[in-house]
Amino acid sequence: MTTMSPSATSGGNKARVGVQRFGTFLSGMIMPNIPALIAWGIFTAFFIAAGFTPNADLATIVGPFIHYLLPLLIAYTGGNIVYGVRGGVVAAIATMGAIAGSDLLIAQVNADLPADNQLGQVHMFIGAMIMAPIAAYTMKWLDSLWEGKVRAGFEMLVNMFSAGIWGFVLAVIGFYPIAWLVNGLMTVLSNAVNWLVDMNLLPLTSILIEPAKVLFLNNAINHGVLTPLGVQQAADQGSSILFLLEANPGPGLGLLLAFTFFGIGAARASAPGAALIQFVGGIHEVYFPYALMKPILILALIGGGMTGVTTNMLLGGALRAPAAPGSIIAVLAQTAAGSYLAVILSVILSAGVTFLIAALILRASRKRDLETMAATDDAFGAAITQTEAAKGKSSDALSGLRGGAATSAGGGIEPAVMTEHEIRNIVFACDAGMGSSAMGASVLRNKIKKAGVEGVTVTNKAIASLDSSADLVITQNQLTDRARQKTPDAVHVSVDNFMNSPKYDEVVSLVVDQQKK
Repeated sequence: MTTMSPSATSGGNKARVGVQRFGTFLSGMIMPNIPALIAWGIFTAFFIAAGFTPNADLATIVGPFIHYLLPLLIAYTGGNIVYGVRGGVVAAIATMGAIAGSDLLIAQVNADLPADNQLGQVHMFIGAMIMAPIAAYTMKWLDSLWEGKVRAGFEMLVNMFSAGIWGFVLAVIGFYPIAWLVNGLMTVLSNAVNWLVDMNLLPLTSILIEPAKVLFLNNAINHGVLTPLGVQQAADQGSSILFLLEANPGPGLGLLLAFTFFGIGAARASAPGAALIQFVGGIHEVYFPYALMKPILILALIGGGMTGVTTNMLLGGALRAPAAPGSIIAVLAQTAAGSYLAVILSVILSAGVTFLIAALILRASRKRDLETMAATDDAFGAAITQTEAAKGKSSDALSGLRGGAATSAGGGIEPAVMTEHEIRNIVFACDAGMGSSAMGASVLRNKIKKAGVEGVTVTNKAIASLDSSADLVITQNQLTDRARQKTPDAVHVSVDNFMNSPKYDEVVSLVVDQQKK
């Protein structure tokens, strides 16, 4: 059997971490502004001419909302991520230039086109995502040039004018090259999507989307790529199928139901609860570990995803605005008028196809999985015994922390390691810091409360927001490398599933033992 060298494995991890970090930054600009997108979706659902309660006056909010407010919010959020409020303000100024430049380009093109064939506005979602980091990073760099060199009493003057002047320069840059670039890019991407639809090839996107999701790139794909394109399409056509490519809860539900009936051990026991959280709560991350424990199951997810997309293509299923989180409730709330049957069928059929394929895979490998589980349990017991003998302490004092990896290169569980690090602040970290990490924090918080532990806080954050205040960081296996880079001095715990991990009890035992000393 061929094995990968440590350097190759390290390189693969670095590449994965790099892609995840870039994707997180893209989605990080969109995710905090999802409430604004939902509000825009409600305005369109009720007040446009084709809405439930048409109102010509209130409908005038819809256009400026999507054309100005949403891109500027995204720009401010992205700039704030990089360089705080100062970065956010400069990013918003720069993006305003891109918006105005885009409008001028469209007007110039439409001047030569007949009235029935004119182009619509290009909404600067992608423009904001380009301008925000450029503006914030360059502002940060400029500030560093004269940091500590400004005479006392002139700091505010220099800060205000430097940001204003640089924002002006960036707005001009946004007006010309960035606006031209984004308009061209949106034209290419829109044409590519239309071509996929016309050629009935859109279901093939599931071959890329479903594997990427279980590698925790779901937010990057949905909010970093599909949401900007979908919003543009929804603004032009009233709805978009793109909002359903990643957010459909059907494939995840089908996979978890297959584990409920045909899984083994802890995976089978936790699958029903995970299915409820995934389908109704919209936290898709809960099913990713189930797929990762047997990667061939990704084929079931691809099959279900393709089925859902095909159903929506054939029957005209689409949403008015992004469904966030990807709950069946959010999906139905954003479903476009006349699309309810298509959307509901797409969820049901995608869940059914995923369930059938996953059930066949789980049944075919059941005997081998039972043997593997028994061997793994033996290895785990031996590791604990060996560690206790080496350290001269009982398992109650074990931290249960496997150095950021659930398994070693050979597949066995690595021995637990000890820690004397005082635990006062426990942080659950995930990609966006909202869904799965909030759920895990709630579970552990209740366990700590029942144990009578005081003085220990349990919170949840995005990995990008981690800082030195964290004493112990809990992440899912695929994200631990990124978390360790942000907080190298903290104790790190890797779990397979935020919903119900045995390591939570070990963490509780650790903090209880520390407080007894």
